[in-house]
Amino acid sequence: MSDAGKRKGFTGAALALVGILAAGCTSPGGSTGPGGSGAPDRSASAAPPATGDGKPSGGLPASLTGQRPDWKRCAAPEGGEAPGSAWRCADVRVPLDYDKPDGETIPVALIRREAGDKDRRLGSLLFNFGGPGASGVDILPRAASGYGSLGRRYDLVGFDPRGVRRSAGVVCRDDAEQDAAERTVDATPDTAAEEKRFLDDATAFGAGCARRSGKLLPHTTTADTARDLDLVRQVLGDTRLHYFGMSYGTQLGAAYAHLFPKNVGRFVLDAVVDPTADSVGHARNQTIGFQRALDNYLRSTGQDPKAGTERIVRLLTRLDREPLPVGDRKLTQSLALTGVVMPLYSQQSWPLLTTALSKAEGGDGKDLLRLADWYDDRDESGHYSTQSHSQRAISCADSAERPTAAQARALLPEFRRISPVFGEFLAWDTAGWCANWPVKGADTTLDVSAPGAAPVLVVGTTGDPATPYEGAERMAKALGRGVGVLVSNKGEGHGAYGSSACVTRTVDAYFLDGKVPAYGTECS
Repeated sequence: MSDAGKRKGFTGAALALVGILAAGCTSPGGSTGPGGSGAPDRSASAAPPATGDGKPSGGLPASLTGQRPDWKRCAAPEGGEAPGSAWRCADVRVPLDYDKPDGETIPVALIRREAGDKDRRLGSLLFNFGGPGASGVDILPRAASGYGSLGRRYDLVGFDPRGVRRSAGVVCRDDAEQDAAERTVDATPDTAAEEKRFLDDATAFGAGCARRSGKLLPHTTTADTARDLDLVRQVLGDTRLHYFGMSYGTQLGAAYAHLFPKNVGRFVLDAVVDPTADSVGHARNQTIGFQRALDNYLRSTGQDPKAGTERIVRLLTRLDREPLPVGDRKLTQSLALTGVVMPLYSQQSWPLLTTALSKAEGGDGKDLLRLADWYDDRDESGHYSTQSHSQRAISCADSAERPTAAQARALLPEFRRISPVFGEFLAWDTAGWCANWPVKGADTTLDVSAPGAAPVLVVGTTGDPATPYEGAERMAKALGRGVGVLVSNKGEGHGAYGSSACVTRTVDAYFLDGKVPAYGTECS
């Protein structure tokens, strides 16, 4: 299976794209960026920062807590279009190292659209679309039509977390190096030589991160970003943080709730990461989740799940022996697997999978390769985004775990039994992800207990492939009694807001009116 093995399981660029699809947009292109020309926006909401009633952000100096964002028109990125005139962009400076709050700072890039009904404004609502590594500055303007009711009473605020894009973004390799890895690295190695190339590539990726972004690598933890959020809250003038996190954004939101429970405002976590899972547990969860979603897809097309799975395995095995030429590229086994994964994130994309599989079986790999490129955020010119670079930096900073090739091999029988399609990749991914990472990760697992915090809505979808429903149950429990409020959505896809009318009503009622649903509320 030829690929760079650059994802932590299947939680990469697709997460951001799902949010866009759910909001009614259809293209991953046209990203947006901060900065640029235009007069500063001196709106009334740019008030002096309030002091929260929770824990301070590490005793930060007034030069940081007293910042006033210099809101300007957002610049158009290369090859894209600037967001509409209602959007403004600014940077907030945060400490590179919170143990040295008076030391070096880095920017956190923000984008904002002010509340439509200023007389009834509730404050700022910050979004994180997952990844880790998704750019909120890029995504929020394209997804904002899906949050119209929230935007009437909240300033909608997106941000690039530290290590992402405009916020001192981590860069590890260039497009040519990524294409070379795509051609030569087998993410499910079958021989000693393939295994060596797989692990050597993981080491080379980390070395590239160290060369280009080494100073930042020890400081890209989720806890660091949670502290950034509390500083941003103060700078925006909000006493409490109102927050909407999706996928990895649920992990970030839970980390904030643990660190700053008294500063938690209205929080919603959708498509929830299991807070109890280690790296192997995360891979096992995804192996279960993606096979479950694939089975549901196959049933929807009238196929027996076992027979349909065997059909896909035959196609992948054939591509491992002989990739399909697609122009000057090839559809490899690994790229085909990525192409299968992409449509499983959203039920509305399932017909794309049916067409792509049928064509690939007939010798035409173009559609499956296009789906893989969409997932990997590779444009038609061959340029990749750096989301996977940020994703690896954040994930490897968050954990000191470094599973070995021998440990991955030991997982293969179990993972293959769970999923003949996805198990082998996800088992090997445990070893390839942080192998020989240049900095040590956090020693402790993330604590999400948040006694004293306001209620946090935890939304889990029963057919979610990337963050299986069981993770939402565990998150609600881990947040603590009276804090975690489970909302169960019986459906398919990664994330429920915007695709389930019931979930959307429930979340809007909480954000807009403070109405807390009963624990275990069920939607379908």
